[in-house]
Order: sequence, then structure tokens, then C-alpha cells
Amino acid sequence: MATQTTPTPVQGSPGPGVELRRSRRLPRWAPVALFVVGAALGLLLARLSGGNLVLEVLAAAILGTLAVTVVSGIVDGRRKAVDRLMTCMVTAAFLIAMIPLVSLVWEVVSKGIKRLDATFFTNSMVGVVGEGGGAYHAILGTLIITALTALISVPIGLLAAIYLVEYGTGRLKRAITFFVDVMTGIPSIVAGLFAYALFAIFFGPGVRMGLAGAVALSVLMIPVVVRSTEEVLKLVPNELREASYALGVPKWRTVVKVVLPTAAAGLGTGITLAIARVIGETAPLLVTVGITAATQNNPFVNERMATLPVYAYYQLTQPGVPPQFGIDRAWTAALVLIILVMALNLVARLISRFFAPKTSR
Repeated sequence: MATQTTPTPVQGSPGPGVELRRSRRLPRWAPVALFVVGAALGLLLARLSGGNLVLEVLAAAILGTLAVTVVSGIVDGRRKAVDRLMTCMVTAAFLIAMIPLVSLVWEVVSKGIKRLDATFFTNSMVGVVGEGGGAYHAILGTLIITALTALISVPIGLLAAIYLVEYGTGRLKRAITFFVDVMTGIPSIVAGLFAYALFAIFFGPGVRMGLAGAVALSVLMIPVVVRSTEEVLKLVPNELREASYALGVPKWRTVVKVVLPTAAAGLGTGITLAIARVIGETAPLLVTVGITAATQNNPFVNERMATLPVYAYYQLTQPGVPPQFGIDRAWTAALVLIILVMALNLVARLISRFFAPKTSR
């Protein structure tokens, strides 16, 4: 006669309580729905208590997060509840960080779009007292000075980064790294005063020229180029260098033919972002270049040049009568600056995407 034996549970297998808990899971839409319900309840309570907008948003975020966490803890367990709590906190931190950015862009676009017309890009401020005028001379001056700044900063920063990564050793390398770190934190007005004092030695007090502005911006741009390119060059695998050395290729040729082409995408991205960093600087250009109403496109003569940041500053502080036209021009100049910076960031993304070394599996 056969006897029935009850199967013994395998050691380490989950018990029936665990299996039951695993079968109870919130559907995918439930956390979002719970957060919406909790946020609506918090918003209602804040409004009934007479709170302002900040209090309403804070109450909605707290009660929505609390609802998701509590229900997840009851149904899915502590682990899932903690995971969703941290997800809500990270999302809230991201939204808080986005608030000033979105507010800034909205404010500049809404107020700067009024004068974003063909006249703004084709006319200068010669003979303009109230309505009309544009920023053609300021846009041209910004492009000229920024190009001259890149022409000065990129070779110096790139060569310094190559030395630090490929050749530098000992005290000299540590000294260069230290001074690059110090230059990274220099206030922009100090860079402008340095360039003004330097050019005042050769051209006398009161000098105003585009080259001085380019030198001032170069003081700010060089450490950014050095740091960004240094990190990119460090990412090049040492195996590529060693393979080149094994073939008898000298070090300088290895750098030129192997290291730089491999890091080309990162170098282009870093340099583009460094240009975007200095294109909106106002204080150095206010000291070294000044402002003018006419078009001046020669940065090597002792004459004032207009740039977009300084143009926006003067249009806001000295708008004329009536002041509204000058204030509108200032907002439009700020919008054009934001567009230029966004375009440079887009170029950096495209460089990183299309010039990155292709790897095959």
C-alpha cells in the first residue's frame, strides 16, 4: 500500500506568505494616480487654509508623495515603497531645478520677441533716440571678439592640456594645474581690469579696443579649455598609445595622429562649450571695449566696439526717453544672446554625435 508523503519545501524557497505578497502588486498606472489624488487633496487643503501658491505646490507635492509611499508600503512592501519615495524626491528636485530656468526663458522670450525683427539685425543705433534702431553693430562686435578670443584661447589651452596629459611631470605639472585651478575662479571683472591695465601700458589710459576685450575673455576661457580638453585626452585608452609606440612611432606623432583624432569629438565639444561660457560676459567688455552707437569692425584700432552684453546693459540702464523702447531692445538683445548660447550647445551635441569614434562589436 503506497503512502502519501507531503513534499518538503526546498531550502531557500519562498514561503506561502512571500508568494501571496508577490501576487499583490500595484498596476503601473497606480503610482501616478495615487500621486495625483494626493496632490489634489493637498492643493485643496492648502486653498481652504488660505495659503499662497508656494504653499499649495508644497502641500500637493508632500501629500502626493506620502500617498504613493504609504500605499506602496502596504501593497508592495517596504522595498518598493522606498524606491517610489526616492523616485518622487528625485523628480521633485528636478522640477524645482527647472523652475528658474523655464521662468527665465519664458520671461526673456515673452519680452524680447517684440523687437525680434529684421530691423534689429540690420540697423545700428546711429541717430536713434527713441523708437527704432537695432543691434547689428553689437552682434557683429560680439562675433568678432568671440572669434578672436577663440583664436587666442584654443591653441594655448589645447597645447597646455596636451603637455599636462602627455608630457608633464613633477613640479612644473603641479604648478600649471594649480594656476589653471586658480584662473578658473577668477572673477570676470578682474580679467577685464587685467586686460585694461596691460593695454594701458602700451596705448595709454582710456584705451578701448576689441583686442583688449578678446584678451580679457581669453583669461576666462583658457582654463575652461584646459580643463575640458585635459579630461577628454585622459579618456583615450593607453593601449592606443602603446600600440603606436610599439610600431616605432615617435611620441609627438602619436599625439597628432592617434590621440587627437580619437579625442576629436570631445575636444570639439569642450571648446564649443568654452566659447558659450564667455560669449555672454559683460564686465570685462564693459571695462575694455565700452560701447558705441556706430558699427566698428576692426578690433585692432583704439576705438570702442559694441557687443551684445554691453549693448543690453546700456539699453537697460540708459534707455532714453521714452524708456520703453530701450528696455525692449535690451530684452531682445538678451534673447539673441540666449539663442547664440543654445546654438553653440547644439553644435557641441552634434560634434559629439557625428565625430565620435565608431566602434564595432
